[in-house]
Amino acid sequence: MRILLVEDDVVLGAAVRDQARDDGHSVDWASRLDDAGAAIVSAAFELVLLDLTLPDGRGLDFLKSRRQAGDATPCIVLTARDQISDRIAALDAGADDYLIKPFDLYELSARIRAVSRRYSGNPNPLVTLGDLEIDLAGCSIRRAGRSIQLTRREWSLFEAFVQRPNQLMSKTQLEERLYSFDAEVESNTIEVYVGRLRRKLGAQVIETVRGLGYRLGRLESRP
Repeated sequence: MRILLVEDDVVLGAAVRDQARDDGHSVDWASRLDDAGAAIVSAAFELVLLDLTLPDGRGLDFLKSRRQAGDATPCIVLTARDQISDRIAALDAGADDYLIKPFDLYELSARIRAVSRRYSGNPNPLVTLGDLEIDLAGCSIRRAGRSIQLTRREWSLFEAFVQRPNQLMSKTQLEERLYSFDAEVESNTIEVYVGRLRRKLGAQVIETVRGLGYRLGRLESRP
């Protein structure tokens, strides 16, 4: 998924960014709230990781303003504030989760996956599509007990279709999911990755709707 990280601590921000990228996400990193505000109206983010104390204001005020504007983007608060009252205030302001610094990066990865599943409408990390057994938590796919290996980018693209099984997604929407602002994207990148997924998972795994985009195909179990 595409994530907006709002964090002014350089060391922590770099660690979170690298962890999320290792998990296959694309990450845009803002160290100020004004930069975060500009980013969030310029791209379709699927998650915000938000510090509560930024150089130019309070993350809680930023979150409240986004929710009041109708922005339903999931948000995980990352903060050193560990008082119960702080947690209550953030959750009541619209946060979906609250992680206290210092935290384990693998726990953050798990919380990102959990929030993503909830918003996709399927909290169960195990999904069956035709003869494919998909573990969204473990980022793995098996067919007849045999593991199918995907690269991080291939997994991120396939996950987008699995989480939106009936949704048609344009090439632009998929590019925004896979790449941050500073990434260079070739004009045929999505076509290349769709082709790779079809070779590994079957020709029908992704359906092309000519002139409009792609969606998850209708998979049937093999005999």
